[in-house]
Amino acid sequence: MGLGMQPIVQIKGIREGLLITLGEGTWLEARQALLDHVKQQADFLHGARIIINVGPQEIRAADLGQLRDILSDAGLTLWGVLSNSAITQQTAQSLGLATRIGPSRPEREEPTLDTSMSGEGAVLIRRTLRSGFSLQHAGHVIVIGDINPGAEVVAGGDIVVWGHLRGMVHAGAEGDEDSVVCALDLSPTQLRIANKIAVTPSRHGKPQPETARIVDGNVVAEPWKASGKK
Repeated sequence: MGLGMQPIVQIKGIREGLLITLGEGTWLEARQALLDHVKQQADFLHGARIIINVGPQEIRAADLGQLRDILSDAGLTLWGVLSNSAITQQTAQSLGLATRIGPSRPEREEPTLDTSMSGEGAVLIRRTLRSGFSLQHAGHVIVIGDINPGAEVVAGGDIVVWGHLRGMVHAGAEGDEDSVVCALDLSPTQLRIANKIAVTPSRHGKPQPETARIVDGNVVAEPWKASGKK
């Protein structure tokens, strides 16, 4: 099941790591959906520090401890659990997990950008993504900052980088060949659009804003123009 087929699991990059939000359903259903997603995205999630938002789920210490161990075996560090259940909060605290993230003042929270396109959402990240950071999002991803080597971004739609793109990116991850990757400096370790893969050759000369798209079955880079998709 891919990005567009598993709405019960949503992943967002935050300052503390990756925030994974579980949707409605029983705890067993939510837990299985999480583990299925982790298994499917093993290469991209490996090494990440995660925070799970379980909503009203009441989770006992044995269940949460077991989940932490399973995630650890998969190369993930469970850092925190968010819940509006007092039982779950006490459980998380007893296991030494965080139950709050970020500043307590809402007015200081990092803003987000809603650029809905034909029902597709977008996530905005306003910082440099460093080695080891992984992000998956079903819609478009906008990064105001750099994507360093060793960082990975996977999007169901477009990826726009207002900075240097030097990590790995995969746009149109559900097979959308109309998706594009734009960056002020397009020098990725690896770039994918749908099922097409391109490795950027060594650059000669001054970097310039470019857009990568699929043309005649191949991924090509063109000067970044304001006209958007063809």
